[in-house]
Amino acid sequence: MSGTVHADLVLMLLADARLPVAGHTQSGGLEPGTRDGLEAQDVPAYVDVRLRTVTEVEAATSVLAARLLQRGAPNTAWLDLEQAWEARTPSPALRDASRRQARALLRIARRTWPAAPAWEALAALEHPSRALALGALAGHLGLEGRAVAHLVGYDDVQTVCAAALKLLPLDPGSVVGWVVAALPAVEAMAARVSSVQDVDDLPATTHPLIEVWAQAHAATTRRLFHA
Repeated sequence: MSGTVHADLVLMLLADARLPVAGHTQSGGLEPGTRDGLEAQDVPAYVDVRLRTVTEVEAATSVLAARLLQRGAPNTAWLDLEQAWEARTPSPALRDASRRQARALLRIARRTWPAAPAWEALAALEHPSRALALGALAGHLGLEGRAVAHLVGYDDVQTVCAAALKLLPLDPGSVVGWVVAALPAVEAMAARVSSVQDVDDLPATTHPLIEVWAQAHAATTRRLFHA
């Protein structure tokens, strides 16, 4: 690991909602979902579906990106991984949102860890996804695959649940309960993707309705969240 930062503390830092990486601009698709009739009691099921589809793809991609950095993989491997992520993320709106988040993350990461070899690796990509940016940073910091997947899964759960507080009439205590209830699913997802070694190992799971909502939301002029 770079420097003397402990892995657990790095995870706490990167999972902190106060980190200025544009997470507060995302609802994880919950805002368009609520416009289409999703109600408060549906949120836990929605979180679970995301963990088994779009979030699992992102987590697996981040795990592999961390491994590419630690292996010193060539630029072609990074291009292959980005293309594999694109193929598994059919919605242009979801890809655009991911790249916006990546830019915000990289601004902070380059300022905090300016000498990280991750930035040279990502130079092969004009607009890297959040999955690759986060994975490259995690690889530089020495995070293990399971920890990277935990981070991606927990962040997604928190994103959706935090957005629910702004979009739906809720007791904040109920939202905390949703996060706790989702932790076993985060652990299960992390177990599935933590051994990814190659692009052929990446899952290709998605949900058409999440993609439809993302596309509709991108064209909405009055909205609280970017995505």
